[in-house]
Amino acid sequence: MANLKEIRNRITSIGSTMQITSAMKMVSAAKLKKAQDAITQMRPYAEKLTELLQSLSGTLDASAGGAFSEQREISKALIVAVTSNRGLCGGFNSSVIKETIRHAADAYSDKQVDILAIGKKGSDLLGKQFNVIESNTQIFDELTFDNVAEIAQKVMDLFLEGSYDRVELVYNQFKNAATQITQVEQFLPIQAIEGSNNANLDYIFEPSKEEIVLQLIPKSLKTQLYKAIRDSFASEHGARMTAMHKATDNANELRDELLLTYNKARQAAITNEILEIVGGAEALNN
Repeated sequence: MANLKEIRNRITSIGSTMQITSAMKMVSAAKLKKAQDAITQMRPYAEKLTELLQSLSGTLDASAGGAFSEQREISKALIVAVTSNRGLCGGFNSSVIKETIRHAADAYSDKQVDILAIGKKGSDLLGKQFNVIESNTQIFDELTFDNVAEIAQKVMDLFLEGSYDRVELVYNQFKNAATQITQVEQFLPIQAIEGSNNANLDYIFEPSKEEIVLQLIPKSLKTQLYKAIRDSFASEHGARMTAMHKATDNANELRDELLLTYNKARQAAITNEILEIVGGAEALNN
């Protein structure tokens, strides 16, 4: 059994760890509230805009913006993997990395797959197996639509140039603080809604459908990527808050066990000392 000094040192160390994990939990909880409000307010707009563009884009020819809907034979694919810059958030990063590797192996087993990494963790780990064409780790320092739009525009240009035949997003979708759902979402080409009659939509267009959609398609794609990164950002804080809560609880349980062990060891030491004193006194009397 460890001596009393070693047990006291372990109790002190665990107490310091608890202070750190508890503080990180509170910081993540404060950031989560803001991030959750942002994605909750944005999601209905982004989903409706994407649905509208999916319905309209299939009716357009390439010169009117249908190039973003062009279905090609896939020879090269680009996966945009959204992770975080820091760890200590449970399985948040590993779930995206594992899903990216699995999806690349299943869907593009005999094709070339490149990675555009958003977040340091994804860049570091996926770079060991794939060609990472770009790593963006500064986006979370100032997560704005304009900053994300620059990344989306680069991806759109690569698709239009023919550098890639398909672009997909892999990210964690925020459900609640304890639950994040790993999503694989097609970014380009734009998919038409299955079962919809694109030619007979009940819309009135002014000035024209072609002009409106030509302006909306780039904005819709940028909004789709912004929503994915916002989802991931909220999921990161939720995962970290949950992980730090569990870590604090586990540290508290371990500290209680060590305190019990310490008290037992201390009581045993006191008992031994009493026995030695009594034994010494008996020896003197004899």
